Amino acid sequence: MNEMDIPRIEDFIKTLSAKDLIYLNRMICERLKVLSQVQSSEKMAKFHLTQRVSFTGSDGLVKTGVINAMHKKTVSVITDDNENWKIAPGLLRSVE
Repeated sequence: MNEMDIPRIEDFIKTLSAKDLIYLNRMICERLKVLSQVQSSEKMAKFHLTQRVSFTGSDGLVKTGVINAMHKKTVSVITDDNENWKIAPGLLRSVE
């Protein structure tokens, strides 16, 4: 899509009824969900079980540990101090 398409899309949206807008909203939300899943899968593919990783915990401290499970949207990590965390793959960094 380029900048010239945007005004055409905006004009088209202005012609839609409430029922059409609800349907379009559902389609957009589904598309965003698919794109998010693809992005998450691409990030997840960079990691593997037993890999050492680090991340910043909710307490602001950097945690280091080992991946022990990979789920649909998250990665389970057991930290060096024996804590279990489920982390989005985009927040992980590989430790060499």
